[in-house]
Amino acid sequence: MARIKRGAGRGGSTGGAGGGQRQLKVRLKTARQRSASSQRWLERQLNDPYVAAAKREGYRSRAAFKLIEIDDKAHLLAPGRRVIDLGAAPGGWAQVAAARVRSAEGRGQVVAIDILPVEPIPGVEILELDFMDASAPERLRALLRGGRADVVLSDMAAQGTGHTRTDHLRIMALAEAAADFACSVLEPGGAFVCKVFQGGTERGLLERLRRAFTTVRHVKPPASRAESAELYVVAVGFRGMHLR
Repeated sequence: MARIKRGAGRGGSTGGAGGGQRQLKVRLKTARQRSASSQRWLERQLNDPYVAAAKREGYRSRAAFKLIEIDDKAHLLAPGRRVIDLGAAPGGWAQVAAARVRSAEGRGQVVAIDILPVEPIPGVEILELDFMDASAPERLRALLRGGRADVVLSDMAAQGTGHTRTDHLRIMALAEAAADFACSVLEPGGAFVCKVFQGGTERGLLERLRRAFTTVRHVKPPASRAESAELYVVAVGFRGMHLR
């Protein structure tokens, strides 16, 4: 598995993504039909070593490296484990999970859900449904061998409104729902990984998770852009109790 290193300062090497060669920054001429924000996004994509590495290694998104970096330290995705991936589209996390639990070989199992279509992934059972739909929890359990999971992953994010406070509250509502579901489906000793945003209200979720898991911590993997407010909560050692 490739390791991605951040550039060594301005004009520095990008390590695994750059192959040890100096990476030249791409600048685009502004198109009349392209907004300034779209221009910045496109330039950032073209200059992102994780985007290049994802294309090179066949991952569907750069986000795959976030899970790789989290799991390289936490060791959650062992062969044979049953995994649920909430908010799976376009499928980068499910790809990583399937490879690590070896679900395509019939050892582990990966069940993924998203409101958006996800192209088939070997070793992944995909449910096209809004996770917030009332039927989603039972339909996910029905797909799991034994009706229980060893790991629940959530990279869900609500569509941005441009209003920071509103966006924070919306993503935290998803995180709370994901945590409640995880505690209803995990085997004792299981693990939960969830995206949150910095902004204050995540503290309440952390306190609740600390009562349900033996270890809970914040992680910001290197693949998470430095300017982003996103963090990941990694909770391990599920005690077998519902959040309260």
